[in-house]
Amino acid sequence: MAEIFKVPLVLTAQPEGGYTVTSPALPELVTEGDTLEEAVHNVQDALAAVIETYEDLGKQLPANLR
Repeated sequence: MAEIFKVPLVLTAQPEGGYTVTSPALPELVTEGDTLEEAVHNVQDALAAVIETYEDLGKQLPANLR
């Protein structure tokens, strides 16, 4: 069964267009998209990369995200 994470996200409109997504709980999570929908969709890949990095480093994800 896949784990479910609740990750707070900050979506920031960029002056040149598009959106950047970051998370105060996971500073390593950074992604973007041309539209809000695309930016939010890209979060899945970015989160998967962050989780893999944490696992590779033997680092625990913050407990409040599970």
